[in-house]
Amino acid sequence: MSFKSQRVAMVRDQIKSRGIKNADVVRAMLKVERDKFLPQTLVSCAYSDYPLPISCGQTISQPFMVGLMSECLKIVKNNSVLEIGTGSGYQTALLREMTDEVYTVERYPQLLERAENVLESLGYDDIHFKLGDGTLGWDEFAPYDRIIVTASAPSIPRSLFQQLKEEGRLIIPVGGKYHQELKIVVKKGMVSEEDDICGCVFVPLIGKEGWEE
Repeated sequence: MSFKSQRVAMVRDQIKSRGIKNADVVRAMLKVERDKFLPQTLVSCAYSDYPLPISCGQTISQPFMVGLMSECLKIVKNNSVLEIGTGSGYQTALLREMTDEVYTVERYPQLLERAENVLESLGYDDIHFKLGDGTLGWDEFAPYDRIIVTASAPSIPRSLFQQLKEEGRLIIPVGGKYHQELKIVVKKGMVSEEDDICGCVFVPLIGKEGWEE
């Protein structure tokens, strides 16, 4: 089966069949070649229904979780989106398919360099990259319409909440190191309106307003 066929099957069996219907998310996941973002030894597993290791102890999330988080953001065209945890760059590419203004922060130089190279090779040459502490966000371009965090925090980082626009949406896994709740946070003035989506397990978000290394 070709990668294209596997991608179509992934969206049919892992995404749409589990209730993810947002047309922009579905379109992006049909288009973006997940296999391009993995180490060569794992390419054959690119469209499998589970997370996969990359380097630096990080992972590329299960396709369903990627789709769920993308849908929960409710991105509309021209939203400014901040991604915390570039990782492989796969989620970054999906975000860029849904909006023109994407900023992404990664703490591991090796991951950031590889993700930037892969994304540029695929034609995503207008994404903004930063090496740094993701728990502090990227204040230079704030506020953002949407923020997505692809690692788990013990609590919602204050800096990220402050960098949201009014009525902006933040999606983040919050909890202990071994189990979290995926939360949607909507900014209402200085108050956060929070909803739990589901249980999940993510790698820890390391930084000043996250977990200690």
